Amino acid sequence: MQINEYRPQALAVLRIVSALLFLEHGTQKLFGFPGTGQTVDYVSLMGLAGVLEFVGGIMLIVGFKTRIVAFILSGMMAVAYWMVHAPQSFYPVLNGGDAAILFCFVFLYLVFAGPGSWSVDGKAAR
Repeated sequence: MQINEYRPQALAVLRIVSALLFLEHGTQKLFGFPGTGQTVDYVSLMGLAGVLEFVGGIMLIVGFKTRIVAFILSGMMAVAYWMVHAPQSFYPVLNGGDAAILFCFVFLYLVFAGPGSWSVDGKAAR
């Protein structure tokens, strides 16, 4: 058995795990969990980010409209990096933006690669 035969499943694992981590950022902003219990103002840029992280995370976990959602979230992470992190320092490790960069490029990859196995998109295509 060739390792390439597992490419769709590996892509699905990348999508699901990335989306779970991303969803956690949304729940932290919207519901204060996990964390201190503090939430953001829902009618703010951070509130919008929380909604996109929460709803987009769920959509990516199940693989629904993967390419469209991944495109939106990739752009959101690029904007987040340049608006919030980059002004603090040139170096991502110092400005706290390394997660934003990783999410941006993982989601950008999903735009081109699709959802992989175990997705609503895949079931709908069959």
